[in-house]
Amino acid sequence: MIVHIITGLGDGGAEGVLYRLCKHDMECCHVVISLMQGGQYAAPLRELGVPVHELGLKRGRIGPGAVLRLRGLLKQYKPDVVQTWLYHADLLGGTVARLMGVPHVSWGIRHGELAPGKTKRMTIAIAHLCARLSRRVPHAIVSCSFAARDIHVRLGYDAAKFRVIPNGYEIDKLVPDLEARKAFRSELAIAEDVPLLGMVSRFHPQKDHPNLFQALALLAREGRKFQVALVGTGMTVDNEALMALAGRLGVLDRIHMLGRRNDVVRVMNGLDLHVLSSASEGFPNVAAEAMFCGTPCVVTRTGDSALVAGPTGWVAEPGDPVALASAIAKGLDAIGDAPAWQQRKAAARRYVLGRFSIGTMVAAYHRCWDE
Repeated sequence: MIVHIITGLGDGGAEGVLYRLCKHDMECCHVVISLMQGGQYAAPLRELGVPVHELGLKRGRIGPGAVLRLRGLLKQYKPDVVQTWLYHADLLGGTVARLMGVPHVSWGIRHGELAPGKTKRMTIAIAHLCARLSRRVPHAIVSCSFAARDIHVRLGYDAAKFRVIPNGYEIDKLVPDLEARKAFRSELAIAEDVPLLGMVSRFHPQKDHPNLFQALALLAREGRKFQVALVGTGMTVDNEALMALAGRLGVLDRIHMLGRRNDVVRVMNGLDLHVLSSASEGFPNVAAEAMFCGTPCVVTRTGDSALVAGPTGWVAEPGDPVALASAIAKGLDAIGDAPAWQQRKAAARRYVLGRFSIGTMVAAYHRCWDE
């Protein structure tokens, strides 16, 4: 019996990985406890037959009632393993589980960077507290990336307990699809001879959309032909800050603000290049998803982004619009050589197929839990 304790079940990378892990692990029974109320993945998990309990905590508040309910659930299920996800769950869930004598407590680390102004002060404080407790509370610490592991070891986490388990993906769903490509580009009225760039990411300082917009402005001034699809929470025409920036930089007519969507395969197939302009990353899910669909990537050198993009992508230093524009330009030039571009697209898919399948991830979690 594996009990997962996670901060919430909203739209995020950790939540998606938890869902895929529960869906594809045929050997273990899983239960999910969310410290907060509801979220995008609550219903899909229940549809899998996974019991989901929601403690209803408010952000920044831990009441005694929730602690007692968490304790009661652990007493009810008597888990062999408690796997926690994200700092708040690591701290609260991991500590309660260890005090109750759960045989194996495994923390989950997802953050690629903890920087004031980009990460909430409370989150940073809890991460520092977890560093101090890491020698006593968890039996193992799972990180989704090598970069995140190194950052947390420098923060004071117990290095010996880390296990790096890259995210795994449902490769039967993330596939190249010519009809999906045509449909997405038709929706945006993008001609086939116009390169379509895209970035699938929520609006957040860590994603550094201003860096992307400045790079696009540099490319536009060079006379480059392209359009850009921006997908994610907060990426709508109601985002006054980004719309104003696009207007000042002269790229407003090249940008399609599409908001949050559920058709990621359609989007990734429609793009020629996926661009990730982040100032901070752990393991960039969207880059891997793009490559499974045969879409090469431009990324910044943050977290494990360069590792994911591999030899078929291009890498720029973070926070440097000139470098990002140069990397995108190389991608645009590569698109112009049609036979070589098709080979690169196929190579991008082969690269991630060999490294980030769901089966590989599930097996790695089993090894961690079995120790």
